[in-house]
Amino acid sequence: MADSWKLTLPCTRAEAEALAFDPPGLAALEPPPVLMTSERVEDDPGAWQLEAFFDAEPDAATVAAIRALVPSAAQSDARPERIAEQDWVTLSQAGIEPVHAGRFYVHTSTNKGVAPEGAKSFLIEAGLAFGTGSHDTTGGCLKTLDALKRSGHRFHNIMDVGTGTGLLAFAAMHLWPAASATASDIDPMSITVTRENAVANGVPMGSAPGRLTLAVAAGLDHPMLIRRAPYDLLIANILAGPLIELAPSLCAALAEGGTLILAGLLDRQAATVARAYRRQGLRLAGWIDGEWPTLRFVKRARHGTPRVTRSGPDGSGIAPGFGSW
Repeated sequence: MADSWKLTLPCTRAEAEALAFDPPGLAALEPPPVLMTSERVEDDPGAWQLEAFFDAEPDAATVAAIRALVPSAAQSDARPERIAEQDWVTLSQAGIEPVHAGRFYVHTSTNKGVAPEGAKSFLIEAGLAFGTGSHDTTGGCLKTLDALKRSGHRFHNIMDVGTGTGLLAFAAMHLWPAASATASDIDPMSITVTRENAVANGVPMGSAPGRLTLAVAAGLDHPMLIRRAPYDLLIANILAGPLIELAPSLCAALAEGGTLILAGLLDRQAATVARAYRRQGLRLAGWIDGEWPTLRFVKRARHGTPRVTRSGPDGSGIAPGFGSW
């Protein structure tokens, strides 16, 4: 195995959390480095660090691009260091601790830990797709799903928008195994990762109930996703901007009486996001507080927005306004 390289930079917690959402500039690097953030000082929650792992010595432009991700490190004189004979992907995952959220236990292959008794374990590697369970947004969704199951909710048609690694779709399928399940992402790499994770976790693929169907799509802008609507459980763990833009289409695709789980927003954005969905006739039914809150809405039948469709060139029904995200 060839030597690899690592660049370590100090950063703030806000910068570290922002890196979880496909930071701008990273896509231009080929091959893209693996990024890992962690607390740098145990008793200082604001002091974090970014570690970027490369499979070859990064040039000056690449180093500059990584530095641009964490402006607070502008004065740092850190330089790339050689890591002899190590697998940088495995190394980057070694510090990722398993996550226990609700009845779910999420781990990587390099740090399995010990699952609590009765927990459902998922193997999700850190890598090119977001949603390993280690971020508060994913953990909040897992806790919300668990709470819905404990309170006796039943769902028959599940949709996970912006699935990332597929984890939330897998968790929902575990709770309601007879339901039809669909997951989409705007990034083809995420769909590839989700398919690989499905195999690793024994999640059946296909269009029949109890199986998972995947699609590359911006929001719900895909004929198959529209055809499979309405959904009685819809999950969207993305970002505040896309969530607001997609409010009309997500609400249109939600069945009357259905549940919508939203995450990926900061606490200061929660009121704005909630307002966008209330305007569509949804009721805010639950909230997990925190810096990255999770919102749960219910679509009231008396305020349900009709799902309008128009005929496409091939005669299929295509719903307008299903988002450009």
